[in-house]
Amino acid sequence: MAALLLMTVACKKNEEKAAYANAGSTDTTTVKSEAAEAVVPMDSAAMEKAWIAYATPGEAHKMLAMDNGNWDEDLTMWMKPNDPKPMKTKMTASSKMVLGGRYQEMVHKGTMMGQSFEGHGTVAYNNASKKIESTWIDNMGTGMMYMSGAYDGTAKTMELKGEMVDPMTGKNKPCRETFTVIDDNTRKIEMFDVTPDGKEYKSMEIVMTRKK
Repeated sequence: MAALLLMTVACKKNEEKAAYANAGSTDTTTVKSEAAEAVVPMDSAAMEKAWIAYATPGEAHKMLAMDNGNWDEDLTMWMKPNDPKPMKTKMTASSKMVLGGRYQEMVHKGTMMGQSFEGHGTVAYNNASKKIESTWIDNMGTGMMYMSGAYDGTAKTMELKGEMVDPMTGKNKPCRETFTVIDDNTRKIEMFDVTPDGKEYKSMEIVMTRKK
């Protein structure tokens, strides 16, 4: 029994030595390779070029600037799927490009559920991520909603997806928005919510008409 135990320990030690030797050899090569890649600095000219490309407004920003101006809004809100009595109200919006034409800032004002309402939306095209990004805040909450989506310069509809905290549960839930260019003077915004069991439904529609 003692001899068997000694043989087992000896074999185990030999296996450990072999494994250690192999691991050491492989790890050294990997570490050297990773270290070689890590220490290669980015050329200063390349860094400057990348930052200039990131900071320079392009075609997507020109598209956002097409919304510049003042708008009348017809808003319809559904509180649940197949809501037979959606809430309807009218609001106004003003849109402009800020910070050198890099971001769209849109302010919505009106009355919501008998209260004065104001909401601020910021939309960006991120040259680095190649995505549209948006934030939303309003005076009927204390949180910020963030959404993003792909940009297609030829498409008439832009789709953004994200998450928001449900004030009823304190948990995150998905949200989705589409922004459609109907014509030069008409836009349509559609918001989609989810039921407690996760089914999506259209919760809001805003038809925007440019003021003349």
